[in-house]
Amino acid sequence: MCDGEGRPVRLHLTAGQVSDFRGAYILLADLPEETEEVIGYRGYDSNKIRLSLAGQNITACIPPKKNRKSKPSYDWHLYKKRHLVENMFAKLKDWRRVATRYDRCAHTLMSAIHIAASFIFWLKE
Repeated sequence: MCDGEGRPVRLHLTAGQVSDFRGAYILLADLPEETEEVIGYRGYDSNKIRLSLAGQNITACIPPKKNRKSKPSYDWHLYKKRHLVENMFAKLKDWRRVATRYDRCAHTLMSAIHIAASFIFWLKE
């Protein structure tokens, strides 16, 4: 999860075979109070996530899946800001240890990710 400037603020590592929903539920459970909108890609399109965000008065900008029968609307112009999240991941992957996942243990990999994220957060260009 990143802030409005593309800086990493919350990180959660899941297993490779775990769906995106599990990670999303953990990250969305404790959003900061000043959060006004959440931008996600189609993988996060579920009624449970949308209702959870609506209950917190947060705008969900998530495009509907292609096979969804009732397609909720979303703000396309707001969705263009999603590139900030992709840029954050690209900056994390600039760190070779993170990109190639040298570490076998999840806690060691997460430590490397936190170090990289700290540099990205404080040395934002």
